[in-house]
Amino acid sequence: MKQYRWNDIGNDARRQYMDARSAFTAWEEARKARMEVRGSMKWREIKGAEYLLRVSTSGAQKSIGPRSPATEEIYQKFIKKREELDARLSDLHKTLERHERMNRALFVGRAPKLLVSILNRLEKEGLAEYFTVVGAHALYAYEAASGVTFSEAAVMETKDIDLLFDVRKRLSFVTHMDRMDTSILKVLKKEDPTFRIRTDQIYTAVNSQGFEVDIIRREQEGDDPHPLRLSDDEDELYAVPAKNAGLLLNGPRFSAMIVSINGAMARMNTISPVAFASFKKWLAGQPEREALKRQRDQLQAEVVEELINTYLPQLAEKKHDCKQLHTSDSDF
Repeated sequence: MKQYRWNDIGNDARRQYMDARSAFTAWEEARKARMEVRGSMKWREIKGAEYLLRVSTSGAQKSIGPRSPATEEIYQKFIKKREELDARLSDLHKTLERHERMNRALFVGRAPKLLVSILNRLEKEGLAEYFTVVGAHALYAYEAASGVTFSEAAVMETKDIDLLFDVRKRLSFVTHMDRMDTSILKVLKKEDPTFRIRTDQIYTAVNSQGFEVDIIRREQEGDDPHPLRLSDDEDELYAVPAKNAGLLLNGPRFSAMIVSINGAMARMNTISPVAFASFKKWLAGQPEREALKRQRDQLQAEVVEELINTYLPQLAEKKHDCKQLHTSDSDF
């Protein structure tokens, strides 16, 4: 009988994960709908007449029109929809809290608490769409979707999370950061105030426990700016070009709900496990790469390929060619 390099989480944990995922997905949909009615509406007298104003979260105001049956209806629909969505989100939040307790009781997850916190923070700040998780932390998404946990410690061995910045969305990102008046480092500090920028790596934030967040980007193409600082804040990270990043950025995507050891849940958007295995296999064959890293690359490629063939066969037909890729000796 073949011995796989992972452990099945069991029927009880699997059932709990599926139930929690359903609730989490419903919460995501409700939150997205609520984002569409952000801000507020109010009536204001202007030159002797009342006008309906739409007020954004930044305080900007836009006139909808003078008071009339039509604008009255717009106002009432807006208020009703917002109240209904707030009530739904409140109910779903309570449901998620119950699932967090069940997740802990049944040992559903094992992702690092800080990883889940960072992903949730990026989502809350409206920044999740600009970053893709790459590197070893992607394995938490693959095992969660398969209902297993990798049994070999070396497979998951890493203390840094690599976030691939989508430079193609740079203008939208800059606008968002300016509106929020924040920086990526400040966002990270909301989850752990000990995060600091490494003096020798301006693309890396590290906390007091040695956990690192690396921001990478594709090599410069077209009008891509270089160097690329993520905001105008004086204490901010840069996105460092990585020779493999273009392939990862343009490759197929994969998304899964991951669960931390304390039961908390988060959406991880990462690369396809097929792309991951293909890249790792290629990387393991590069003679200039450090031997210890090549061994880990090979192990990760083999385990993920086995996982695909066993649990994710629908992905096996999708090819991902790394033959023409050239990269630096990174920790991906």
